[in-house]
Amino acid sequence: MDIAETAQKIRAGDRRALARAITLVESTRSQDRDVAAELLSELGTKTQALRIGLSGTPGVGKSTFIESFGRMLTGQGLRVAVLAVDPSSTRSGGSILGDKTRMDLLSRDPNAFIRPSPSQSQLGGVARRTREAIALCEAAKFDVVLIETVGVGQSETAVAEMSDIFLLLLAPAGGDELQGVKRGIMETCDMILVNKADGDLKSQATRTCADYAGALRLMRKRPQDPDDFPKAVAVSALEENGITAAWEEMQTLAKWRKDNGVWDARRTQQARFWFQEEVRAGLLSRLTSDASVKQQLSTLEEDVSNGKIGPAQAADTLIAQLFAQSAPKSR
Repeated sequence: MDIAETAQKIRAGDRRALARAITLVESTRSQDRDVAAELLSELGTKTQALRIGLSGTPGVGKSTFIESFGRMLTGQGLRVAVLAVDPSSTRSGGSILGDKTRMDLLSRDPNAFIRPSPSQSQLGGVARRTREAIALCEAAKFDVVLIETVGVGQSETAVAEMSDIFLLLLAPAGGDELQGVKRGIMETCDMILVNKADGDLKSQATRTCADYAGALRLMRKRPQDPDDFPKAVAVSALEENGITAAWEEMQTLAKWRKDNGVWDARRTQQARFWFQEEVRAGLLSRLTSDASVKQQLSTLEEDVSNGKIGPAQAADTLIAQLFAQSAPKSR
């Protein structure tokens, strides 16, 4: 790959070059990782898009909402990138990557770019290299980047560490009143969108929205939010009702954070978070690729499986041995 040429094509909005670059950053091969790092360095961080994370349980209508929302944005002249994370099989490691097929109209929009990616073994609802994919989309001068998570439950909060606004999509009558005051994902979202507010479910959606609005008021106010955030809004992705109002609320929140210095501080904190995550992942990768460490792991795993030592004690033993080996020898 010609790094300078590829970077130039990405900046010019070449979709094929962008797709190839995302494939490159998602590769686990060491030589590809070096090239990907060089490409990201060449592109730099000169542009910023509005990063919107979107989570919700399966069947809540995330893909339908993204298509309606994305088409509304492109209708306003904005360029929209969608990074959809698809769950990977724990047995075969494969993924269907079928989110794009649910966004038929948006996928054909010249101002939209949709890229499904496998979650692989990454926890938190996002893929390992979703953050680098966001950086590539920003370099391609997209105005809005939507990150759709796997959609597994209340622990799916990693996307909050890579987005400027985090949306939680819920369905009417999706649970009892206690769900609204549970911590975890409820504490990290900036807006709750109660989808399917149409037809027979419209009145139920209105009540659900009111219940969650009340629950949000019981939570401790976050200093990075204006007084009326986080908030709950009822929308219908099918009938495209409430989508424009929700977008206006997102813009209000984004402007408030920029005007009050929260935007830059949040991005700085997120960069630190992902630096620490990369250090942890890099250390684990180095350890598992070292022959002597593999032997120690194998021995301790055998002892754990035979009941000679507990898992926590075995882990402490391995870590102590590694630090002892890496410590400088005294003269």
